[in-house]
Parts: sequence; structure tokens; C-alpha cells
Amino acid sequence: MSTMSSRVVFNNGNSVPVLGLGTWKSAPGQVYEAVKTAISMGYRHLDCAPVYGNEKEIGEAIKTQIQEGVVERKDIFVTSKLWCTMHNPALVEPALKNTLEDLCIDYLDLYLIHWPFGFKEGDELFPILPSGQFHGNDVDYIDTWTAMENLVQKGLVKNIGLSNFNSHQINRILNNCKIKPVNNQIECHPYLTQSKLSDFCKSKGIVITAYSPLGSPDRPWAKPEDAQLLNDPRLRSIADNYGKTTAQVVLRYQVDRGHIVIPKTVSEARMMENKGIMNFTLSNDDIELINSFNCNGRICSMTGASELEHYPFNTEF
Repeated sequence: MSTMSSRVVFNNGNSVPVLGLGTWKSAPGQVYEAVKTAISMGYRHLDCAPVYGNEKEIGEAIKTQIQEGVVERKDIFVTSKLWCTMHNPALVEPALKNTLEDLCIDYLDLYLIHWPFGFKEGDELFPILPSGQFHGNDVDYIDTWTAMENLVQKGLVKNIGLSNFNSHQINRILNNCKIKPVNNQIECHPYLTQSKLSDFCKSKGIVITAYSPLGSPDRPWAKPEDAQLLNDPRLRSIADNYGKTTAQVVLRYQVDRGHIVIPKTVSEARMMENKGIMNFTLSNDDIELINSFNCNGRICSMTGASELEHYPFNTEF
């Protein structure tokens, strides 16, 4: 579908559809239909992770759509992530193979280190110390990255990247890598514009993917008094000028900055609405105006890891 064909090119020449379907918080029992619907509708980019607990169901949907001839494997771009308990280099390939099996595919288009810090190995995804902090491990993400590079050499993944890494951590990777990261997936929306990190990544040839671009109104820890991004009258007024919804403006804001955007939804109507960002662009003035809404409104701060050596948010960007 022509409206969905807009792509961003990585530093290695590979490319990715600029609009993807996020699957964080998509409930089991819903995500199978959601992914099938999205693919039928022309979505060609799926953002997944084992910690979301729904990769098996996503895999069933991918398999069904391929078997029914709706798409071929080469037509869809599938991202997944290495979880914090699997940072030990010896665990990286087994973790990936588990994800591939769940997703019913034999390679990933993009594999990311989900967070720069590692957790204690074992079955608990979020191992917690008596203090209430997460139980970390002492694996250096540089060693994890080297294991990620091996996956590219084996043809198991096409591209590798990072998620939630700050500029210092990215520089360390760049100074110690054989394969440059193509991507850094970070929380990004008008209340957390990430302008400095975005500019930094651009200068290094690393593409940003914006997660929680709508401000994650359905996050499990939301409080009634929290500011609701999509109800912001300033955004609503911009949206009215374009004859678009606030959500469409907020998503287009990412695309016009050269970012990939992965709004999560299981609703067919919302998927259609999100697709509607492909037929307009925001003026530079409006982008600047939205940049000014930044209030460091981070939603996914992972504070339980704030004592760990590689916690990324103790620095400006």
C-alpha cells in the first residue's frame, strides 16, 4: 500500500518502515487478531520483545498471514529485544533463538539490547533485592554487544541496535564495536522530546525509534492526576489546523524529525487513524512549538534499576 511505504535508511544501507505497530501491553488473546489486522491493513513493521509476554501469539499471527499469502517473510520488518537477564554473552544467542521460535521466523530484521544494565540470570524477569531495587549483574554491555555482532555474522539478525542507551553509553559502544548500532529505541513524545539525544544519534548515523509516542496513557502505573498528552489543548489546536487528531499530530511529529514511530494499539480504528499520518507533514514552526512542550516528562524511568552502574538516566542525555 503506497501510504505505508515510507521508509528510513539505516547506516548500513538497510531500511525500515517508518511506522510500526508496537506490542507492549497488548494483551494475550488480543494481540493475535491485532497483528493479523495490522498486516492485512498494510503495516509491515512489528515491534516486539520477550518481556512483553506475547511473542508466541504474535508469531502465530505472522505465520498465519504468511501461510495465507497475505505477505511474504521478506515483506515484514520484525524487531525484538534482548532482555536484561540474558546479557551474559553466552546467553545472547540462546535468547535470540527462543524469540525466533516464538515468532515463527528464522531471522530478525532488528535485534536491540533492551536496556544497558543487566539483571541477575534466572527465570525471574525482574529479580528484586530485599531493598526493593532490581538485582543487577556485572556484565558490561560492551561484551553483550560483541555477542550481538556474532548474530549478524551468523545471519540470524539483519541489523542490531540499542534501546534506552544514553549518549555516553552509545559512545562507548561506538569506540568498541565491529558493527555500528543502527538504532536507539527511546521513549519520545512532546513531554520528553529528547532533542539532544536525537541530535547526538543523528550525528552518529543512528536512527531513533520513538516508543510511547502517545504518552502511554494505558501504562500500568498511571495515576488519575497525571497529565494526559492527548488532551493537551495546545496539541489539539495544532491538530485542528491540519484537520487531524491529536494522536496523528503527535505521531507525525516523530516522523518529521526523522524518527521511526511505533504506537501500540489493538484497535482496528486506531490502526487506521495511525496510518493517516502518512498524507501530511507538520510545518517547521509547529515542530519547534511542540519541541517547547518538553518538561522531561519521562514515563518509563525504570527507577528500580537506578542504583545499577549502567542505569542510563542519571545523565543529561
